[in-house]
Amino acid sequence: APDKGLAEKIPHGLLEKPLAACVHVFPAGVSIYRWQGAVHQGEEWTLMIKTRRKRVRSLVEEIKRMHSYDIPEILVSPVVGGLRDYLSWVAEETRL
Repeated sequence: APDKGLAEKIPHGLLEKPLAACVHVFPAGVSIYRWQGAVHQGEEWTLMIKTRRKRVRSLVEEIKRMHSYDIPEILVSPVVGGLRDYLSWVAEETRL
């Protein structure tokens, strides 16, 4: 997210749906990237969002709707294991 306000707004929207069980907001870091033929630099906040595979499509659409970027960075990493109680909690919190 380009600013703290959006970095904190997105998690609340995702938790209310409920598309996420937890969102960790990392402090601002510097991002250097190429966009539309030019190199840009700016602060960005990173969000780590915990959800279930079944909720990913809806989560991605909600982030795109809420985000100010034309193409927000959204990457999905599979979970190959973890504390069973934690994984159960994520599943329970993202049920409709």
